[in-house]
Amino acid sequence: MSENTLFKTSLNKAMALCSQREYCISDIRGKLQEWGVPENEAEKIIKMLVTENFINEVRYSEAFVKDKFRYNKWGRVKIAAHLRVKSIPSDLIRQALGCIDEEEYIRQLGELVSEHRRSIKARNQFDLKGKLYRYGLSKGYESNLLYDILNDIGN
Repeated sequence: MSENTLFKTSLNKAMALCSQREYCISDIRGKLQEWGVPENEAEKIIKMLVTENFINEVRYSEAFVKDKFRYNKWGRVKIAAHLRVKSIPSDLIRQALGCIDEEEYIRQLGELVSEHRRSIKARNQFDLKGKLYRYGLSKGYESNLLYDILNDIGN
């Protein structure tokens, strides 16, 4: 396949992908690498996709935050870590995390801890709180919020 044909087909495939769901630049860069597109051509394709608004990292990061919070019940720490892995700039991560309503965030954390509490077998209160604390941390919630919620459980 000639370079020009590879460029056009890769651009069309990337446009088709981006029109189906949100992708970030690093996702598309990975796809282009898989397809064997040379680096300089891949950068041209990415630039065109950004210019034509097929890729928008602000839109992507906000959609990612909403989906992972709502459906996976992840906390801010885990969401931010996954966005950093995808090379999203820190200011965009902060902006996207700002979309989460604080009251809903705390309510969801409380529900998550309560739900998990029913399935835990613990020898004593200290053991129970430790297991719930580790579970909350694994879901990406902040330790100070977990500490406050677990103190309310003990009282």
